[in-house]
Amino acid sequence: MGGGPEPGYRSVAYFVNWAIYGRKHRPQDLPAEKLTHILYAFANVRPETGEVYLTDTWADTDIHWEGDSWNDGGLNLYGCLKQLNLLKRRNRQLKVLLSVGGWTYSSNFKQPASTPQGRAAFASSCVELIKHLGFDGIDIDWEYPQSSAEAADLVALLQATRDAMDAYSRTLPQRYHFELTVACPAGAQNYEKMDLRGMDRLLDFWNLMAYDYAGSWDSMAGHQANIYPHPTQPQRTPFSTAAALHYYTRQGGVPAHKIVLGMPLYGRAFQNTDGPGTPFSGVGEGTWENGVHDYKTLPLPGAQEVFDHEAGATYCYSRASRTMVSYDTVDMARRKAAYVRTHGLGGAMWWESSADRDQASGQSLIANVVQGVGGVAALDRTANCIVQPQSKYENLRDGFPNDPK
Repeated sequence: MGGGPEPGYRSVAYFVNWAIYGRKHRPQDLPAEKLTHILYAFANVRPETGEVYLTDTWADTDIHWEGDSWNDGGLNLYGCLKQLNLLKRRNRQLKVLLSVGGWTYSSNFKQPASTPQGRAAFASSCVELIKHLGFDGIDIDWEYPQSSAEAADLVALLQATRDAMDAYSRTLPQRYHFELTVACPAGAQNYEKMDLRGMDRLLDFWNLMAYDYAGSWDSMAGHQANIYPHPTQPQRTPFSTAAALHYYTRQGGVPAHKIVLGMPLYGRAFQNTDGPGTPFSGVGEGTWENGVHDYKTLPLPGAQEVFDHEAGATYCYSRASRTMVSYDTVDMARRKAAYVRTHGLGGAMWWESSADRDQASGQSLIANVVQGVGGVAALDRTANCIVQPQSKYENLRDGFPNDPK
């Protein structure tokens, strides 16, 4: 155990393209200097062909912000993807991967992944998006293959994507290694069906979704992101990060330094409950959806934060309202950073960036975890790709000469 990965820890945040609306969260608001990767979510897959495509062109490529000209000649890139490319130029350690799928779109993988033609269309369309929009790779979120045949199809899909990115790299003035990652499950009913060894030889790293272990779908209130199984009250911990990591590394042969530990920037609520491991009724309203609260709104008014030492988890509880919310506190984030270090894991990942506290507050979970693994100096410094000679967008192709540095 122990020892950080070479060349450093990964600090990975999902940025969702719908964040610019109600959440009023833009790429410009990201703590770019504390991140090594942004997973831009989500692109979709056409189930009948396998083509990968953007889901909101207004947010992705069109919206103009302060500093964007309306008078540029030719075809130019704006929107979130322009801003992310500007961040990449100012923060050369920052890689932006296009995240394909996710819970909403994941059912669209199954059919195209099962045929050579579908896989080829998937891979070539990924490369077109990389070529034109300046991504540094692809993150595949198929939640989840449910048979050995689908598991084999996922490996074949990864192989096709890897090969297509490598072929594109060979056309560039200087070769670049485009990264390939997955968001992977922490529940045995899903990871036991996957060909972990077959996937691992093709992946740069794995983003372990170590959250959503408990929620509205359960009958008992529980921890949603605990490290350990509770030794005497297992109903508190339907799943555990330790169990998932044991399986991936021991059974699946995945090197610990390639596993990035996912952490939630939100809490899951349980109402009319006496706390973890007891029944609940209802989840109540949330920040954007019922029962789900942004971390920056927690703890709830009148609730006390509690550390469950045996489970390696934190939550807040209000005796008056009998409401529990399971989430990572600053203290828990620091403990998870220590866990990443002592277990030789590859870093940390967060879903999703809009819900964190402001960096200046001292209460940002991203900032506290980065500090806990050794600070910015301990992060992966692998350079991103800022050369897009084949992009159809003139400003990206020319390196944004008219934009403020």
